[in-house]
Parts: sequence; structure tokens; C-alpha cells
Amino acid sequence: QVQLVESGGGLVQPGGSLRLSCAASGRSFSRSGMGWFRQAPGKEGEFVATISASGGTTYYADSVKGRFTISRDNAKSTVNLQMNSLKPEDTAIYYCAITRGYGPGSTLREDYAYWGQGTQVTVSS
Repeated sequence: QVQLVESGGGLVQPGGSLRLSCAASGRSFSRSGMGWFRQAPGKEGEFVATISASGGTTYYADSVKGRFTISRDNAKSTVNLQMNSLKPEDTAIYYCAITRGYGPGSTLREDYAYWGQGTQVTVSS
């Protein structure tokens, strides 16, 4: 059984920053790709960022490129999402996920086997 627990969400003003963390247990974290997705009210879920098992490859949605940074600490089995220059349109529930296979990350929801419970991020003045 894999467990993913997100933390770090909250309310922030436009232009501010937040750092999300996701702690994993129950699986060989260091061999798995990880990803962050988000879902805003009334909208479909969307890909945000992904990172390979080694951390050497990352990929971002165009909407967050240059503002968000995904990273991981395999010794601590955590993946982080540093979010800077936040905008109201970044408001959503953010979910971390771990891939079915080992190695690369993915932009596709169907490539992920387990998901966290989500953490709310609200960007508002």
C-alpha cells in the first residue's frame, strides 16, 4: 500500500509564494517518477509538473513554467513544488502522484498509480 500525504497549501496574495511537499511511504520511492496535478473549481484536472526517479529530468505545464519548480529528496522520500509569482488562476487543489512504472515521470494521469488526498492553494487578495 502506497501512501502520499501533501502539505504546505494555504492562502496567499497574488505574487506570493508557497512550497508544497508530498511525503511518500510504502514503495520504492527513489525508483518512481512523481508528478503534481491540480483541479480548480468547475474545471477539469490538469498536469502541473513531473520529475523523473533520479530527479534529473523535469517537465512543466506551460502555465507554470518559469514560476514553479519541482524537486525531490529520495533520502527523505519527498517531492516538493516551489510556487512563486502566484496568480489567482493558480487557485486549486493540488495533488501529488507516483507513477505505475519505474523511471521517468509523465504528464498523463493514467500513468500514475497512487494519489495523495490533495492540498488547497488559494491565491487571493
